[in-house]
Amino acid sequence: MLVVKEITELQAIIDHEKKEGKTIGFVPTMGALHNGHISLVETATQQSNYVIVSIFVNPTQFNDKKDLINYPRTLERDLKLLDKTSCNLVFSPDTNTMYPEKDNRQFNFGQLETVMEGQFRPGHFNGVAQVVSKFFEIVKPDKAFFGLKDFQQLVIIKALVKQLNLPIEIVPCPIVRENDGLAMSSRNQRLTKEQRHNASHIYKTLCEARNKAHTMSVKELKQWVAETINQNEFLETEYFEISDDEELNPIKDWNSPLNKVGCIAVQCGEVRLIDNIVFE
Repeated sequence: MLVVKEITELQAIIDHEKKEGKTIGFVPTMGALHNGHISLVETATQQSNYVIVSIFVNPTQFNDKKDLINYPRTLERDLKLLDKTSCNLVFSPDTNTMYPEKDNRQFNFGQLETVMEGQFRPGHFNGVAQVVSKFFEIVKPDKAFFGLKDFQQLVIIKALVKQLNLPIEIVPCPIVRENDGLAMSSRNQRLTKEQRHNASHIYKTLCEARNKAHTMSVKELKQWVAETINQNEFLETEYFEISDDEELNPIKDWNSPLNKVGCIAVQCGEVRLIDNIVFE
């Protein structure tokens, strides 16, 4: 497994691999890797000939600077973890490499970026679009792999590829969960033992909500989920929204023919956790 920090070196390697007829699979990460990330690498290995993983904590997508400072950075551990997979190359640039000058680009994703995460994290998705578009320009992958846990981000990335008319297939990958149901996340590392135990209440509540969907209206269910989460003294609901899976329009009633996804953000101490569940 190669570890590369410079763009010119990376692109020389990619050019060589493409001349050999290999397809490039790309997994962008911010490090602090867990089995969810590893599952993305495994899927990329199945669907492409040469797998590149990026590790870069992108400063432009943090609207809370404290969150940026506290974000776990475990590069040495991450590299050891990836070395046991079929990852061919890790691209680990520093901030000056990715942003030699300030990126002032403003993307417009309409309401996709103003609801849910966009409402509570202004500027977040513009930062995501900045760094992902840079990576796509540098790597020029055939396929890029993203986890469904960050559901709204996935919708935004698809919109980005469409806007920029990029020949890249975006491959959604299933949420990977701990044994008690908590969605795997790098932020989980920051939870205390007690917080970690109580955080499993989020997914249990989402599963109950799916079971209750046929007995409650959408409005009633949304209220029930928020109240049920908030009954746990360690958790506080930031939002719970049930939307369609393409335009992220809020679903008003269950008769809608659109696919429905329930997306949630919960504060657990100083750690913000997100998750989602599909309503069949």
